Amino acid sequence: MEKIKEIIVVEGRDDTRRIHESVEADTIETNGSAINAETLQLIAKAQETRGVIVFTDPDFPGEKIRKTISRAVPGVKHAFLTTTEAKPKGQGSLGIEHASPEAIRKALAKSYTEVLEQETVIPRQLLLDAGLIVGDFARKRREKLGERLNIGYTNGKQLQKRLQMFQISPDEVIQAMQRILEEENDKS
Repeated sequence: MEKIKEIIVVEGRDDTRRIHESVEADTIETNGSAINAETLQLIAKAQETRGVIVFTDPDFPGEKIRKTISRAVPGVKHAFLTTTEAKPKGQGSLGIEHASPEAIRKALAKSYTEVLEQETVIPRQLLLDAGLIVGDFARKRREKLGERLNIGYTNGKQLQKRLQMFQISPDEVIQAMQRILEEENDKS
């Protein structure tokens, strides 16, 4: 089984169980979106000693946890699942605990380090021209772009910031969008 050097931050026990079924790794559980100071100190210590990968559910509470940790512990890595990969078989909410071991290993392998000081890499006009911010298909295209680049889903306001945060180049966006548009044309 693949061993992960960094400590993986997850939301709860079920996520830890699923991580242990997928890779050999240590985890820290936030126990929901109301992260206390003690947990943030533990995450900061883990970042100093071994590094941290924040791996939260692809939903609003998961994003809230991700942002709280990023503000408190700069420079952590981020891993993302798509909503499809995190969907439960039956009823229930999205979660890492529902993802396949393959999806978890893939997300961890493609984790990104957040860059704190960044220049504007992706012009807003590029996102407009690609139909990622405005238009009938903008939301669906952002979902597909997030999946292709493994950066998770963002709304139109956050897309440029997320692309910059993970230093995605304009060329990477253009190439991904070309494939997405080809798929759209193949379906019509």
